[in-house]
Amino acid sequence: MTTRANSSRERILTAAEAIILEKGYTGTNIDEILDKAAITKGGFFYHFNGKGEMARALVERYIEHDMTVFTELLERTDKLSEDPLQRVLIFLNLFSEMVSGMSATHPGCLVAAFTYEMQQFDEDVRKRMLFGVMEWRRFMAERLQLVMERYKPRINVSVDVLADMFTSTLEGGIILARVLDNNQALIDQVQAYRSHLRLVFDPSVSLDK
Repeated sequence: MTTRANSSRERILTAAEAIILEKGYTGTNIDEILDKAAITKGGFFYHFNGKGEMARALVERYIEHDMTVFTELLERTDKLSEDPLQRVLIFLNLFSEMVSGMSATHPGCLVAAFTYEMQQFDEDVRKRMLFGVMEWRRFMAERLQLVMERYKPRINVSVDVLADMFTSTLEGGIILARVLDNNQALIDQVQAYRSHLRLVFDPSVSLDK
């Protein structure tokens, strides 16, 4: 059950994330967050001792949310195919479908937004941001490693580089979507990454054969 304290903390983080994605971290002040979240200053400092501690909580929350979304999509994917390459390709299609179902332009990536203002954060926040990027790499690399073990790539490729390409594709696609005010730009980039993987791995050349 969600307690009142947890609910108010979540309102603070939700309001802060929305404002920061629009105005940046340095351009966001606590009073704006309080107004949007309908929280008193005392309520804010009950949960966080300052803006820096809130930033750490925002990064952790964002990374956890992303991994939850990716994991849920992968669970759906695993039910649709046993082939490792098809699983990755289906996962990317499901992600595209999720984005196409959004009623508004993708709001942006909090970790990427924080990266542009790296000097504003302490070492702990920076480490959490790095952890998030490494988690995204790990998530995709584990799946791509299974593909590599099953299908011989047409060119010499690194699993980690291909996994990082997933992150850079999403981040670049989000930027394009926001600039163009059209989520199709993000979808197109994800599909281009999907096409790249299909070109790298030839399903007709299985190492199992």
